[in-house]
Amino acid sequence: MNDITDDPNAAESEFYTLHEIVAKAQKNLPRDQWDYLVGATETETTLRRNRQSLDTIAFRPRVCRNVLDVDATSTLLGEKLRIPVLLAPIGSLESFAPGGGATSGQAAEEFDIVHMLSSRCGPGLEETAAAANNKRIFQLYVRGDAAFEDDYVKRAIDNGFYAFAVTVDSAHYSRRERDLANRFAKPWRVSASGMEYQALYTWDNVKRFKDKHDIPLILKGIATPEDAALCVEHGVDAVYVSNHGGRQLDHGLGTTAVLPDVVKAVDGKATVIVDGGYYRGTDIVKAIALGADAVGIGRLQGYGLAAGGKDGLVRVLQLLEEEMKLAMGLLGVTSLDQLDSSYLQQAPAVNEAHVSSAFPLADIQQYRY
Repeated sequence: MNDITDDPNAAESEFYTLHEIVAKAQKNLPRDQWDYLVGATETETTLRRNRQSLDTIAFRPRVCRNVLDVDATSTLLGEKLRIPVLLAPIGSLESFAPGGGATSGQAAEEFDIVHMLSSRCGPGLEETAAAANNKRIFQLYVRGDAAFEDDYVKRAIDNGFYAFAVTVDSAHYSRRERDLANRFAKPWRVSASGMEYQALYTWDNVKRFKDKHDIPLILKGIATPEDAALCVEHGVDAVYVSNHGGRQLDHGLGTTAVLPDVVKAVDGKATVIVDGGYYRGTDIVKAIALGADAVGIGRLQGYGLAAGGKDGLVRVLQLLEEEMKLAMGLLGVTSLDQLDSSYLQQAPAVNEAHVSSAFPLADIQQYRY
């Protein structure tokens, strides 16, 4: 069972650190589901570069400032967040905890952040919305024509989703070799039904969306400043910098390496979200200092669910908040708007980057085939 106990404080008693949560998640998950969570495409180079692009940034702290009270709250498209984190869209969250997306929604409600629900996640749009009174965004993989998209937009609005995201970095299925070696595939990856609509999705579709719908639009999967500028040109409300956690195109740049150029291209005309290798409070602080408005957590969300269901995920968020506030206070700032690139400097990485390198104390078995 993934739920710890009926005691809401049990997760705090069991997990003092994030690395304990990661280790418990691996212990709880069968190997094929663990590999599905942590794996990436082909050589997993993009995954490693996500982490490397964070590990090669060092802090430049300032001292002798009043940092007694540190505030890590933020906003995302008008909604206040306890910390600048959203639960990123993950397909098949039900693989990691009973309730799947509904469980993440409940954790988001309890901790007061946003959950972005994947269209490839159970128990479904309506059921997930009914399970929690949380701030929520819906994310769509395009598997049909304009009427298909419009139907999802209407259902999202009717069920209290306050923004709508379209994933744009998945025009073709990638080769995730851990899953292939395990002979492990989700039903929606076995079937190619409707996949051609994702491959046919263009800026004309983006224009049609903005012309027809009033709900804020997020494009997820932006990896260059050129496409970020096109987002602004087409009136996109939020540019979501992502390479799918390294699960789509191999040999891509790390998202944190791309982030400053995207922020410059957006020039304050849209919200900027980023994900890809963000596992610690210090990682989130770096992203905000580089100009991001919010950070998505994907694998870390899965770790929390696998380790302890809703309570495990809430505990992940509590620890991220604690790490963030400590980092901010030690940098000499008391609010996120005080952060900028002057607090950062490039430096050599200390550890080899890989999927669990952010948790050097975790006893993680690195599977080899």
